[in-house]
Amino acid sequence: MMADIISAALSDTAQETRYQQLADHLAEAIQRGTLLPGTRLPSVRRSAQDHHVSINTVVAAYRCLEDRGLIEARPQSGFYVCSALPVLARGVDEYSLAAEPADEVLDLIDLVFAAQLDPSYTNISLACPQASDFYPEAKLGRIMASLLRRQPHLIGQYALPPGSLRLRQQIARRSMSLGMLLEPTDITLTHGCMEALQLALRVTTKPGDSVGLETPTYFYLLPLLASLGLKAVEIPTDPQTGLSLDALELMLNEKRLNAVIAMPTAQNPMGFTMPLEAKKRLARLVNDHQVPLIEDGLYAEIQFDTVLSPAVKSFDRGGWVLFCTSFTKTLAPDFRIGWIAGGRYAEKLRKLKAVSSMSESTLLSETLASFLESGGYDHHLRALRRRYASLVDEAKALLMKHFPLGTRATQPTGGFVFWVDFPSGVDTVLLFEQLLEDKICMTPGTLYSPSGRYRNALRLSCCYPFNDRYKAALARIGQRACEMSGLPAGALPQGLEASAAQ
Repeated sequence: MMADIISAALSDTAQETRYQQLADHLAEAIQRGTLLPGTRLPSVRRSAQDHHVSINTVVAAYRCLEDRGLIEARPQSGFYVCSALPVLARGVDEYSLAAEPADEVLDLIDLVFAAQLDPSYTNISLACPQASDFYPEAKLGRIMASLLRRQPHLIGQYALPPGSLRLRQQIARRSMSLGMLLEPTDITLTHGCMEALQLALRVTTKPGDSVGLETPTYFYLLPLLASLGLKAVEIPTDPQTGLSLDALELMLNEKRLNAVIAMPTAQNPMGFTMPLEAKKRLARLVNDHQVPLIEDGLYAEIQFDTVLSPAVKSFDRGGWVLFCTSFTKTLAPDFRIGWIAGGRYAEKLRKLKAVSSMSESTLLSETLASFLESGGYDHHLRALRRRYASLVDEAKALLMKHFPLGTRATQPTGGFVFWVDFPSGVDTVLLFEQLLEDKICMTPGTLYSPSGRYRNALRLSCCYPFNDRYKAALARIGQRACEMSGLPAGALPQGLEASAAQ
């Protein structure tokens, strides 16, 4: 039955490399639990017959899965599904009182940024792909050169908000893939996603207001809130299903929140995507209470599933959801072009953008618009999703090998970051300081909480080529963590969590 399903999928996407297709579908079966740890895979010859492909195709697919740490070859026996890194599960904590981010958290963020900027460090913390082959640089360069030849006046005119109509038309068209029905007039171009988030906060809040955050949350939101004089309220967040909507509803009923920032799809730092019904309920709650939700959709287009989970904005009936994102993670980081669909705040956002930073470059915007029009973006995204899923698997295989017994991790549904919880005894702030001596930069979990929680956790970024330097850095982190915890290397096999806790 499984072979029939995979064979059908292979025939449906014949334009892609067949061994990659086979590897991707087997990986999905492993990650969904259809193929359990310890399961013996069919022989190479049998798989070739079952899937109607060559033996070389199956060999290449199995090697790909070995590299991703999903299967292992046993001499004289065959290929078996590896034990999985244990899934992180966490109970729901009480929500925090509203407060400005702690000074020690903000100081630690500054220290991490300083290390990230030093090229002598092996950086496994920065969530920015560092290799040129993650982006279609050559194609974008050719488009820009062609635009300048045909329209040299583009660099001699002022760009005015809300930004390039052509690009906003393409954004509105593409937003349908996330369930949103937008008009170009709903959209304002911004200087990356961070400016979109800042503008959204400025039109929805005033100094002294309280803003609900996931916990853990994207750490740069903390200095952003502090700079605007806003108080943070940590809302309990499940590593697999996201924001606790029961806790959120209680806070909304108590009128304790003036706005909410959330990343419901491929969340940074944990990688979860909220279930569809939870997204619908979240949209209902903020509309019923008329409290704006600022939805960060930065990784929404690099979900691993073929069918994308829709944005919460797609269920917004009253304009209370503001959707923010950019092309920095998928196309051109240096262009710094983002956008915001502001709902009922669209006109205020356009005016605020005008007085804040005027508008984004017409040349860069038109270059992106041309690339989107060509259809090349969809092909690029398919390759990017496959690559990031593979890199996350490779990282987890290295964690299984080097990190202490009892380490847990989240199961990302997209993007390229995930969350790691160490066993007791590992202080990741101290670990961060020790690793600076080794010229390795990682991000301690406490950065992702305004109150400084998660000292035993870290966020791992997987947007780098897995070369010897990167692998050695992960091995060194594991060695340091094993020394700190007094535990041997080798994460606990899936299914043994309960017995270990007894």
